[in-house]
Amino acid sequence: MTRKKVKLAYISNDSARKATFKKRKKGLLKKVNELSTLCGIDACAIIFSPYDSQPEVWPSPLGVQHVLSQFKKMPEMEQSKKMVNQDSFLRQRIAKANEQLKKQRKDNREKEITQVMFQSLTGKALLNLNMMDLNDLGWLIEQNLKEICKRMETLSKGTSTHNSSNYGVVKNNGEASQQQVDKSSGFDQMSMEAMQKQQWLLDLMNPQEHMGFGGEEIMYPFGESSHSTLWSNPFYP
Repeated sequence: MTRKKVKLAYISNDSARKATFKKRKKGLLKKVNELSTLCGIDACAIIFSPYDSQPEVWPSPLGVQHVLSQFKKMPEMEQSKKMVNQDSFLRQRIAKANEQLKKQRKDNREKEITQVMFQSLTGKALLNLNMMDLNDLGWLIEQNLKEICKRMETLSKGTSTHNSSNYGVVKNNGEASQQQVDKSSGFDQMSMEAMQKQQWLLDLMNPQEHMGFGGEEIMYPFGESSHSTLWSNPFYP
């Protein structure tokens, strides 16, 4: 259950005012004690009331005198720099509330004009708008167009950067592929040369038969001059 917000005004009922005083006084002294303990600062409290014959002090009369002596040693400008009374406190609260109200009105106005902009995109006429509404609508559309242009520019820069990086990768890959092709070509050329040398050695070790044409006799290997060994079939001449 949420606490009910207390109206900041003088309590006219005597009994209610006395009960509120006792409760608030106890809470105030507790907060001063916590502030001094947690933050390690010198603090004191002096409370006068029509319900007590003697003022109530915290933490002690000696402690209050110590804090007051430190306060009096400060320059007068420094003493009143952050001093707040009831009137100044209320003025600060009013000024803060006015700033919040101004901000809330601005937010509501922007939401209202945004709704009008979306309705106009659906084809709704702008006949009921005055000059102030039209000026606000034009300003809002201009801001949205600026955001769209900025976003498009950012995306185009990112795309160009990505394409340039891909071009560099493709170029590097192409150079690597060309190097591989050159190496492969060199390897094939060396292999052909080695095979040619090997064939030349084989030809040198095993000479092939030399054939002549135009009526010349065939020279068979190992000095054979007859072709009877080749044509063993008697049906061939």
